[in-house]
Amino acid sequence: MENVPNFTHSMSWSKKIIVIFTTLACAIGLGIFGPDGLNWIYGEIGKASFPKQPISQYEGANSLFTVIPLVLLGAIVGAYLGSLFSVWISTGVKKWDRMDNGSKVTIFVGIVAGLIVSSPVVSFFSSLHLAAIYLPLLILGLTIGFASMAIFALQSMSDILPWYRGSQTVRRTGIKILDTNIIIDGRIFDIAQAGFLDGEIYVPKFVLEELQYIADHHEALRRNRGRRGLEVLRNLQGEFPIEIGKYDRFAPDIREPVDARLVRIAKAIGADIVTNDWNLNSVARLQNVKILSLNELALTLRPNVLPGEAFELSILKEGSQMGQGVGYLDDGTMVVVENGREYIGQTHPVAVSQVIQTERGKMIFAEVDDSLAEQIALESPKKRHQ
Repeated sequence: MENVPNFTHSMSWSKKIIVIFTTLACAIGLGIFGPDGLNWIYGEIGKASFPKQPISQYEGANSLFTVIPLVLLGAIVGAYLGSLFSVWISTGVKKWDRMDNGSKVTIFVGIVAGLIVSSPVVSFFSSLHLAAIYLPLLILGLTIGFASMAIFALQSMSDILPWYRGSQTVRRTGIKILDTNIIIDGRIFDIAQAGFLDGEIYVPKFVLEELQYIADHHEALRRNRGRRGLEVLRNLQGEFPIEIGKYDRFAPDIREPVDARLVRIAKAIGADIVTNDWNLNSVARLQNVKILSLNELALTLRPNVLPGEAFELSILKEGSQMGQGVGYLDDGTMVVVENGREYIGQTHPVAVSQVIQTERGKMIFAEVDDSLAEQIALESPKKRHQ
């Protein structure tokens, strides 16, 4: 029982007040108006069943055996609605805190504009003397509708609105946006499983459509790459919560290139882009969008090899120059061995002579280390004797 969380204490006071208020309101309301509702239902059923007979009221509508269950039902419904309402408010407050100041001003101005524009329409419908039950709902619907249209219109003109100019970068939310090539690469799944990809994972819908297009391509190589990407995405979705298409509204123009839409979404929601695309990497960094590149991560995690360091290497093939042999470290780094041609197919000690850093990674030049080979040969009989 010690591991069971106490949900009552974990709730904030504001949520408790909301739940208590809705519980009492629904319980009292159903207790007061419930009997009248039962009488109305009883009368309608009686009229439909016996149209020629006068229908009396339901005698048990106001009894304690009816009112008490109605009150309990109202309390249950009120508690449920209160919990939903409190979660909705909490989510709304968190989203509001993450918004930049320009978006907050847009919402405020949009609501005010919606109220102003809806006023003459509301006055028109009010003059028609509609039923009292329909008029408040109509006014509420018109006001919300006009306010929503005003906010949407202002958001679509964000590039020219004065309160967006010079605004600071949106606060980083920790959301990770995956592009097409990083999904096809496949290593993102292993990194996520290792716990190095925290925060919400987001895949735009247009990235998913691009994957589907590649998976249906007539070329076998591209088709296999697309299918592998869809399989990686399916595995990710099976183990981690992934949002698809949720923030695509921030880049609605389908005529824009995919990279431009990714950068636009990342800037709007304060997200990071996970990619191996060099062009996207460069464009995003110019616009102050954080990029997480798996290629850069792989290069960073490669072990440092210093000149003079000796180790054993499997020499696999001939090099481009006369007498050279070529082998590879465990991380895939190429090692060119001078005078290593005669040791192709063997594991032989080598000593590093030079390390060259290129755009694609490191290239190591080494020489055959006969002294280390003799030392290993002398130690081997001793180990076998022991």
